[in-house]
Amino acid sequence: LADRPVRLWVRGLRPGQAVTLRASLTDEQGEEFQARAFFHANQEGEVDPQCQPALGGSYSGVWPMGLFWSLQPNSLFRRLIKRDVAGSPFRVLLQGFDGVQLGTEPRDRPLASCEAERWYVGPGVQRVPVKEGRVRGALFLPP
Repeated sequence: LADRPVRLWVRGLRPGQAVTLRASLTDEQGEEFQARAFFHANQEGEVDPQCQPALGGSYSGVWPMGLFWSLQPNSLFRRLIKRDVAGSPFRVLLQGFDGVQLGTEPRDRPLASCEAERWYVGPGVQRVPVKEGRVRGALFLPP
């Protein structure tokens, strides 16, 4: 679910290797959002945003979910909003690149990639529209 933390780490790197981690998604209107963070692999050749600080990019410091909360639109004046909360997830593409990738489009092939589905409503949850006077909303009932 979208409110649950995601554990992300990269293994098999050279100690001290510069790495860019990138998250991207396309919203329901076709707008692309992305974030990136730069890291140096530790002595074991790993990057773990839960323990290691991002050295720059969309954020800096130790933020385990930094790639998710720092997603920004490629176009100005757009906001990341999930309208169809029950019917489909956000699909976040996570990629790791060798070196520092500054552009919005990566110039190299990723070292590794995976996709995370971020659902806003769990299985069996029922969404009931609410319209009472001037009040509008939705009631979510557990299974």
